[in-house]
Formats: sequence, structure tokens, C-alpha cells
Amino acid sequence: MTVPDSTTRWLRGLSEPDARVRLVCFPHAGGAAGFFHDWGALTPPEIEVVSVQYPGRQDRLYDPCASTMEELADAITTALLAEPADDLPLALFGHSMGSAVAYEVARRLEDVPGRTLTRLIVSGRARPRLPQESAPRPAPTDAEILDRVRLLDPKGAAVYDHPELRPMIMPSLRADFGLLAAYRPARLHRLGVPVTACGGDRDPACARGELSSWSDVTTEGLDVRIFEGDHFYLGPRKEELLALITSHLSPL
Repeated sequence: MTVPDSTTRWLRGLSEPDARVRLVCFPHAGGAAGFFHDWGALTPPEIEVVSVQYPGRQDRLYDPCASTMEELADAITTALLAEPADDLPLALFGHSMGSAVAYEVARRLEDVPGRTLTRLIVSGRARPRLPQESAPRPAPTDAEILDRVRLLDPKGAAVYDHPELRPMIMPSLRADFGLLAAYRPARLHRLGVPVTACGGDRDPACARGELSSWSDVTTEGLDVRIFEGDHFYLGPRKEELLALITSHLSPL
């Protein structure tokens, strides 16, 4: 069977013959599918791990970046639905910006007959803010973006100090931060699946109380889990996080 181009451009991962659930992973602002490159090897064979490749980075460097959350979520949902037909249920995991993208894809998938969504897992970000809670902001300047990146990921931010690399990697980071600054859904859609919200105990951007805000987007209960670490706790605590995800998804 020929896999549609929309799928191969947006999704990365290997087919797992024994899979009983597909875990779709959404990276952070400026991030790429490669962030989750080893998750498939660290999860049991009944979980097929697929990661989303946003445009404007790595092998999609010359694809135009999404300018709105609606554009991004619509395209990813289309790619997921264009996969060869199967009956695998879907679970979504998003970190930081990826949490908001995963939520938007989740609410779209719930409206599609025949596609089973089992759980939304978010990380390092509060639930989306409504216009009356926080007005959309102007797109941040490059200096403001880099200050934020250095706060959240001091080690990873070093790559932006290389003048020969910055022209290639800043456009996607700039687009992602601009998209988030403008993103304010008109209302919160309450998902009919449970939500797990994860975070680091020293995350300067998202405290435990902010993770608890995700209770507003589910009718099926929220599970908040705190790990040792900062905003990118899921690097050093990867095995613990994947053990939690596996416990939620196996058996289904």
C-alpha cells in the first residue's frame, strides 16, 4: 500500500507489527521529530511510537512554517487520518508547545467517526488560555525568544550562538513562538478521554498548579505527575516518563 505524501512529510516512525496503540508525539517550539528518536526502542512492542515533524526544520527545512495553530493542527490531523486504514487507537503526547498542538489535534480527532482516541498526555505547559484570560500578544523579538530559550534549555540554547547555524534554525523557532503568542482558542473543548499532565519540579515556566489547569479540558479526569528536573526533565527522566506512559497505554 502506498503511504500518502501528507503522512510521510508530517510523521516519523517505524511500523510495529504487534502494536495495539499508536503514540503520537509532538515536539516543543523549535523542536523536531528527532527529539523522540529512541522512544520506540524504549517502549514495549504493543506501543507504536510516531513523532510529528513540523515544517521548517531538519528534512523539512524549506517547507513554509505554519503561521497559526489552526493551520498546524489541521495539517497534522489530516496526515494522521491519511495513514493506511487500521484500527489502532491513538494516544497523543506533547511537550511544551507540543502540548497545545496535541490538544488541538485531539479535539479534531474526537469529531472523526471510526478513530479512537484513548488519552492525551501533556508536558511542561498549562492548558490553553482563552482570549478573556490573556489577550494575544505581539510576536516576540529574536532577543526575547533567545532569552526564553536560554531560561528553559540552557544547554540546548548554545546552538543559537553559532552565527553559521542561526540563519537555518531561527526561522522555525521564530514561527513557533509567534504562533504561540497569537494562539487563543475561542473556548475550551472538554475531551472525552483522560488527560495526564507531567512536569519537572524545577520548571521555571510551568509550576504544578499550571499543570492542574488541564482538568478544564477533560470530562474523564486528570492525572498530574511531577518528575525531578527542569523544563526538559524528560531527557534525564526519560525512562521514568516512558514507564508512566506505558502504564497508561498497556494493556488496551
